[in-house]
Amino acid sequence: MIYFAHRGANTHCVENTVSAFALAQKQGATHHELDVHLLKDGQLAVHHDYSLIRTAGVDIVLENLASTDLIKYPLINPFSKEVVKIPLLQKVLPVILPNLKLLNVELKNDGNISPGIEEKLLSLLQLYPQLKNKVLISSFDYDSLVRVRALAPQMRIGILTRQFDIEKALALRAESIHINHIRFKPEMAQSCHQNNLKIYCYTVTDKPLALQLATQGVDGIFTNDITLFEP
Repeated sequence: MIYFAHRGANTHCVENTVSAFALAQKQGATHHELDVHLLKDGQLAVHHDYSLIRTAGVDIVLENLASTDLIKYPLINPFSKEVVKIPLLQKVLPVILPNLKLLNVELKNDGNISPGIEEKLLSLLQLYPQLKNKVLISSFDYDSLVRVRALAPQMRIGILTRQFDIEKALALRAESIHINHIRFKPEMAQSCHQNNLKIYCYTVTDKPLALQLATQGVDGIFTNDITLFEP
């Protein structure tokens, strides 16, 4: 079973921040997951939601901001007095590189809200030769993954989905399907393995559930706290 540190160690730090990824690394994470948005100045920001309302208390769409704007919106921090901001991807990558086995980058591009994000991400990743063959790009937007495949025929791709569809995964030459654990059924794992695909479930924060999923054929989980599981 693979354990992805989901948005960093986000039960102890603000999610998707440098502090969260640094702590996950310290806790022994070798598999990480993060989300990226394309800012209006072409930089890539690490953040989950499109809006800042939940994380910063301001209803602003991230795609309408430039990288220099991020300092204006400190994130809500219930853990400490540390002032934390939305980081750029190039600030996060060096933190998780040591001992990294796999980084799952989720592209936030529903409805192609950020044209060109796929090319921007691939170009940035090329600046880090240590990441070669260690990045798995996923997205809920299938067309975004189609563009990734066209731009990078050898890129590792995972389909993030609410509706299990093995044919779409095979057509994309994906290596994995990612689905909410509440939607998972054992026959999904069987179908994946018969077609040389892996299946990962999100977001699991319960050890007995993780063990159950493992016995049902799940290859890995995304978790907010990897300390609950064996490293």
